[in-house]
Amino acid sequence: MKSKVNIKTHPLHPMLVPFPIAFFTGTLISHLVGWLMNMPDLLRTAYFLNISGIGFALLAAVPGFLDFLYTVPPKSTGKKRAAKHGIINVTMVVCFAVALFFRRDSNHIIVALLEVIGVSLMVIAGWMGGTLVYRNQIGVDIRYAHAGKWNEASYDVSEGEIEVATKDELKINSMKLLHVRNKRIVLARTEDRYVAFDDRCTHRGGSLASGSTMCNTVQCPWHGSQFDLITGAVKAGPAQEPIKTYGIKESEDKILLVL
Repeated sequence: MKSKVNIKTHPLHPMLVPFPIAFFTGTLISHLVGWLMNMPDLLRTAYFLNISGIGFALLAAVPGFLDFLYTVPPKSTGKKRAAKHGIINVTMVVCFAVALFFRRDSNHIIVALLEVIGVSLMVIAGWMGGTLVYRNQIGVDIRYAHAGKWNEASYDVSEGEIEVATKDELKINSMKLLHVRNKRIVLARTEDRYVAFDDRCTHRGGSLASGSTMCNTVQCPWHGSQFDLITGAVKAGPAQEPIKTYGIKESEDKILLVL
C-alpha cells in the first residue's frame, strides 16, 4: 500500500545549523576575552551563549538524524561519512556541556580547553558536512529546469506487480524514487517507455535517483558513472559492475513494477 510522498531532505536542517555555529564560536571568544581581561559581563555572555548553542545543536540534530536515516543513500561512502559527521557533532556538544558544568566553579583553564576542543570538532564536522553536500549531493537537486517536483513514495510489499505511477505522472527523463520494503528502486520515464532500476550506483553507492537521465542513460551525480536504463550495463566508468533492472508493465493508465 502506498504511503504519502516524502520530501527529499528535511528543510529545517540547513536553516538551524548556523545557530549552534554562531553560539559556540561566540562562547569561546566571549569566555577567552572575558577571562583574560577580567570582564564579568563577557563571562556571563559566554554562559548564556553556551546554553543557547547546546539547545540549538540538539534541535538541529533532529532533522539531521532524519536526513541520515532517509536521505543519505544506504551502503554508500556517503553513509559512512554522515555517520562520522554525526559522531563528531555529538562529541562536540558533549564538550560544551561539560564546559558548562565546570563554568560554575570558574575553572577557566578547563573550560577554555573544552571550548577549544569543541570548536575544533565543530570545524571538522562542518568540513565533513560540506563534503556531504558538495561531493555526495545530499540535499542538492541538480536536475534540469522544469523537471518536475521531487517524487518519492513507499510501498509495503516485496513481490508481485505494484502500481507505482500513472502513465503521465512523470515527464520525459524524470525519475521517481520507490521504497519497496528494504529496496530503493528508481522509476524513470524515457522518450518511449518507463524503466526501473536499483537506486544504488555500483561504484560508491551514490543515489541514481538524484542524478540525471537522457538518451536511455542514467548518470550518477557523485562520480559520473553512466548506466544503460534498459539493460543496466555500464556505459562509462568509474563503475565497473552493471545495475539491476526491473520489469515494467503498462496497464491502461497505470504503470506497474514487476518484482
